[in-house]
Amino acid sequence: MDTQTLSAHRAASTGVRMTVHSSKTLKVTMASGHDLLAKAGSMIAYEGYVQFDGPPATLRRSAEEMVTGEGGRLMLCRGDGDLYLADYGGDVLVLHLNGEALSVNGATLLACDAALELTIEPVKGLAKLSGSGLTNLVIRGTGWVALVSRGIPMALDCAERETYVDPDALIAWTTGMDMKARRTVKASALIGRGSGEAFQIGFKGQGFVVVQPSEDTGDRFKIRG
Repeated sequence: MDTQTLSAHRAASTGVRMTVHSSKTLKVTMASGHDLLAKAGSMIAYEGYVQFDGPPATLRRSAEEMVTGEGGRLMLCRGDGDLYLADYGGDVLVLHLNGEALSVNGATLLACDAALELTIEPVKGLAKLSGSGLTNLVIRGTGWVALVSRGIPMALDCAERETYVDPDALIAWTTGMDMKARRTVKASALIGRGSGEAFQIGFKGQGFVVVQPSEDTGDRFKIRG
């Protein structure tokens, strides 16, 4: 068979821990001692030797909370080789944290270095409008994180101007920024896809927010009046 026509579809060898192949597939370079946490069922292929298992005992409680409130179950990946992950054709976004913290909707987490700290934490500043405590998945430390978006994601810098986001389009944000919720009654029929009053989340400070070009109406982080 002439494989020359397939050359454009081959994954590039970059030597970087995480890379994106054609926007839909995450390539992770696996090495002994550098384990990975990934969304269960996201593996589409691997080269070399990669072993899959349930999350470590230290993460079981958080994983269980993510199943019931913040998204899907996690699996532990270890070994040597190249691992390829995807999530129903969603676009993949790769970030590298350097001693930072990122708050993400659990359903959008595709993979992250196992050395990073994952906790379920309350979202501050929004409880007054929500009527109940809101929680989100916070990832801390130094390492790689891969998120999945329904469409090509967009990152907005919140340092210069206050930035407002539809909560159904929100994927992740840098922790430590000032947050507030805005209720838009008169424009409820025009802003957002849901019924009733429209809400936006405002961010201001040194950091960024990541939004997707699709309003996810699944059971994720939302503001409910």
